[in-house]
This record gives sequence, structure tokens and C-alpha cells, in this order.
Amino acid sequence: MPAWAEQAVHDYLARFPRGFEVSLKQVRPQPHTERGKARALRGEQAGVEAAVVGCDRLVALDERGADWTTVQLSQAIARWRDSAEHVAFLIGGADGLPAQLKERAALTLRLSSLTLPHALARVVLVEQLYRAWSMLANHPYHRA
Repeated sequence: MPAWAEQAVHDYLARFPRGFEVSLKQVRPQPHTERGKARALRGEQAGVEAAVVGCDRLVALDERGADWTTVQLSQAIARWRDSAEHVAFLIGGADGLPAQLKERAALTLRLSSLTLPHALARVVLVEQLYRAWSMLANHPYHRA
């Protein structure tokens, strides 16, 4: 990831209080040619599955997902928090998420109707998670 994206993600991650843990697990993208696309996606799937062991709920990020507002996201986070669910948000590689992972996901969301580069999608996701937390905590970050 570009340095600017890493810096932005780490800045937001550092803002979360104890007791509201958000972590990032990066899966190495698999190199592939068009002929090897299916094999590369299987390799990426294996990496993602290993990274989400113990998660109660998978949320796939995909351009065809539901279009939620930040309020809807914060309400869902409150439900998941109150149910003590461990949630994993999945951002796919250059070719998206493997179909099997999208099928396993309890929810598919999109961050934008625009196509976002992966680095920016990561920043947008962590910012929205921080904003949702701030709404739940009545923190002044969100001023709507």
C-alpha cells in the first residue's frame, strides 16, 4: 500500500479507545496472469480464510453491495458490539473477492458507487468505522 494510505489507516486505528478494538490484517495478493486468475483467487481466499478464523460475521465490500449510510453502519456496529460478535470486513484484491467468500458473507456492502482504488477503500472503511464509533460514543468527531 502507498505510504499515504498506511499513514491514514494507522492514524485512525490509533484513535479507537481500548475496548473497541479494530485491527487490520493484510493478505498478500497472489501474482497472476489472466490464465492463472482462478488459481490466484483461490490462494487469496485461503489467506483471507486464515485471517478471519474466529470471526462471527463476515462483511464483504463489493461494488454491488448494499448502499448504507453511516447511521446504518453505526446501528449495525452497536448490534454486533452488544451481541459480542467479532466482525471482519473484507476488501478484495485487484480482481475483487472470490465468489465463495462473498457467498459466506452475512452482508455485502459497498463503500461508494464510484470505483475506489484498494488503498483508498481501506482508508474510507477505517474512517467510517471510526465515525460510527464516534456516533455511538457521542464523540464530537461526527457533527451531524
